Amino acid sequence: MRKPKILVLGAGYAGMMTTKKLSQQLRPDEADITLVNKHNYHYLTTWLHEVAAGTATPNSSRVMISDVVNTKRVQLHFDSVVEIKKDEQRVILENGELSYDYLVIALGFETATFGIPGIKEHALKIENINSSRYIRDHIEFQFARYSSSDEKNEDALNILVGGAGFTGIEFVGELAKRVPELCKEYNVPREKVRIINVEAAPNILPGFDEELVEYAQKSLEERGVEFRIGTKIQKCTEEGFIVGDDHEEIKAGTVVWTGGVQANPVVQQSGFELVKGKVNVDGDLRVPGHDNLFIIGDCSWVMDKENDRPYPANAQSAIQEAETCASNLTSLLRNEDLQDFSFDYKGTVASLGGADAMGTILDDKKLYGMKAKAMKNIIDDRYLFLVGGPKLVLKKGKVKFF
Repeated sequence: MRKPKILVLGAGYAGMMTTKKLSQQLRPDEADITLVNKHNYHYLTTWLHEVAAGTATPNSSRVMISDVVNTKRVQLHFDSVVEIKKDEQRVILENGELSYDYLVIALGFETATFGIPGIKEHALKIENINSSRYIRDHIEFQFARYSSSDEKNEDALNILVGGAGFTGIEFVGELAKRVPELCKEYNVPREKVRIINVEAAPNILPGFDEELVEYAQKSLEERGVEFRIGTKIQKCTEEGFIVGDDHEEIKAGTVVWTGGVQANPVVQQSGFELVKGKVNVDGDLRVPGHDNLFIIGDCSWVMDKENDRPYPANAQSAIQEAETCASNLTSLLRNEDLQDFSFDYKGTVASLGGADAMGTILDDKKLYGMKAKAMKNIIDDRYLFLVGGPKLVLKKGKVKFF
């Protein structure tokens, strides 16, 4: 009797954890599991702002998939997904195709531009290791060019960041740490460099507690970050942003957009209906009308029926969705009842660069400063433990044990 084929597309937080759980829950005779990913490594998306700012190396946020996935239970297939033919149960890849009986789409995100002209063409984005490394190199190049040039263009030293959500704030926090180091290295006066964060909403970190937002903004401003809050970006050009009703131009040598995410374009190109950039899935994480097809992570919305809104789309949610997805796939194969996803909020901590952070944990207990930073490191290391055990924590972890 032929074993069912389970195909997992994407090795981000959701895809990796689903694969890991499936290999632990299913017996070898119950299913063949294949994980498809563009690269042979998994990267920690929530660490990429550090790579982009230059406060962490690209390798620190990269984990080789074969180091943490049981290759005796999971077949690894490194290729790019071109199209999903859901009615034929086939996935077209750049270098071939694969068939499946059960499919998990966890292809991650692309940056959402919200229709702002020029963002796609001119702004840099923190999307993956390569794009983050490029931002780091681009910033340093501006310093090197300024330092060695006879004609000093001070606008070129400006770093302009669009969006003051979680990624944007963590990024400017790391910049506040990195810029003084670059100034010292290239003999550039610190006052010549501006870090400017532009946000259309009336405050930074929409959705965060007011006291935490106030703390974060004060901390960052004291370290040289300028905020333009309640300021709409009208257009992005090669030279910077055009903002506000008066169309003010803010020039910068480095322009980074962190405004939001939407599903990988392959999802829409494969005929799935998107709502605000993602696919609405049922409570059990399956696509309506397709009992063998799950979409999780940044590609989907899962409704919180109690509050009549989607659950937050973040790493914490993706990891929990993966557990439900793997459990439901196991139940499908064993003809057992499926469960609906329920998000267990464990708190959120945002790094502000260096030893500073702020956020809430568990019963909304607020943390600030070094205590919050220590908790942020513990949260990051917890994921490493979940995906790779103590060995990976010792190798890549942020909490130092000796």
